[in-house]
Formats: sequence, C-alpha cells, structure tokens
Amino acid sequence: MIISEKTSREPFQRHPMNTGSSYLMESDEESFRLETKTDSKTFETQAKWSGIRPGMRVLDAGCGPGLTSAILQRLVQPGGEVWGIDYSPKRVDYAARKYGKDSAIRFEVHDIRKPIEISGLFDCILVRFVLEYNLAEAMQIVENLTRLLKSRGILCLIDLDYNCLSHFPLPEEIGKILMDLMRLLEEKYNFDPYAGRKLYSYLYDSGYRDITVDLQAHHLIYGEVKEHDFFNWLKKAEMATRKAQSLFSGYPGGHTGFFEDFLNFFRDPARFTYTPVILCKGIRP
Repeated sequence: MIISEKTSREPFQRHPMNTGSSYLMESDEESFRLETKTDSKTFETQAKWSGIRPGMRVLDAGCGPGLTSAILQRLVQPGGEVWGIDYSPKRVDYAARKYGKDSAIRFEVHDIRKPIEISGLFDCILVRFVLEYNLAEAMQIVENLTRLLKSRGILCLIDLDYNCLSHFPLPEEIGKILMDLMRLLEEKYNFDPYAGRKLYSYLYDSGYRDITVDLQAHHLIYGEVKEHDFFNWLKKAEMATRKAQSLFSGYPGGHTGFFEDFLNFFRDPARFTYTPVILCKGIRP
C-alpha cells in the first residue's frame, strides 16, 4: 500500500493515436464471459477498499453486464443509489433486464471517452477493467469522470498489468507470438497490456489527493484449470488472435496451430499463470 502527497512536477506526455470505436472483445458471448469471470466476493472486497459505504451515490463506469453494479447497489443500502453506465448498448440492455428492477439502480448508455451528461454528482466512481481497452483515451476518461465527482469524492481505478503475458513454462515460440500479439493490439486496437502501472500517474497528474495503491493477484492459475478460467482464456485467445492473422504465417499450422497449441498449454496442469491487478484510489480536491 502506498500513500502519496501531491507535489509539483510535469505530467507524463501521452501521445495521441488513431483508434476506432469498436470494443476489442466484442462477441455474442461477451456479456456471459464478463459475468462468468467476475468473482463477487473479490469485487465486494475491492469495492469496500475503494470506500463504498451505505448512503453513497455511486457510478459504475464501464458496468458491463451489470453484476458489479448490483453488488454496489447492495453495499450502498440503506439510502444509496448506483448508476451503471457503459458504451455498449448490448451490455446495458443485458444489465437493465437482469439487474435493473430495483429503483436504487439505473443503467444507461454513455461513452465515457466523451463528456458525460448525467444529472447530479457522485460520492464515488469506480472504473474497473476499462482503461486497458482505451489506451489513447485513458487520461480523457479520468478527466471526464472527475467532472462527475463531488468535492472530496473518490475515484477508484482498477486494472490489470502485464495482461495475458505471465505464464511458465511457456514454449519459446508461443511466448514470442504473445509478445508480438500484445504489441499489435497496442498499436492497432487501442489495447493496453500495461494499464495497471499507469493508474497512479493518472490520478497524480489530475491533482487527486491522498492517493492509495494496492496490488493483488487477479489470475492465479495452477494445476487443473477450472472451467470458468479456461472459458475466459479461450475467449481472450479467440478474439485477440482473430485480429492478428498475419502474425501466424510462420507458425507451424498457422493461426489454427497456434490456437490449439496455446489451449493445450493452458490445459496442462504443470502450467503456472498469474496476472496482477492494481487498485488506485484518490480524493478529488
């Protein structure tokens, strides 16, 4: 855990890039994947760490299929309110149908990469696993959400670091493809495998006070892989590699060969996989 005091310095320079509006992981199964991979107990612990308590008005920015918003809604009772927003109409529709029946929870479509029109200000805003898909717009997202916070309100950013890259013993040829794949996703698809390590700077450069950081294991997979972990990584590999067919021209069996080899590796109980998740919260001045 790290506590910082705000001091003066020049902010990091972040270079603009051309990006599309499409979501890297979009598929017909994405709402199911997002919901399946969310561990409710872990998220509840993270929400409490962020400062969530009864009576708060909370924004779940990038709410996905709504499970996290539903957990937050329970934590802010009595007297609290939760808004879940996402730029995917599919996710919002799913969330509203499954979790939107209570008057203390509301779901709306908003593109957080642009200025957001919402009535009233929030006590706390959570942004979980969103900035990794918005490399170029990450700082703009923080600025847009800051405008929705009350004075002394809390902004909590949660994201992965070294995403999809920590496996052992990883065959050399698979490891090289994974590094090339992450580089391509950065350059062409606005994906940030190293989002977690940047969260502190986003809050620091935005003038937040009392910044606190925590680091945990998000993936910690060894031995026989659990089916929900395998499904999650299957979909990650399927969607990411589909964007990069050219990378597999020199791989034995091409894309199909790599995909089969990676899944066989992931099924191997000798395999060890981990991904750190970094949590960073600060107080708006």
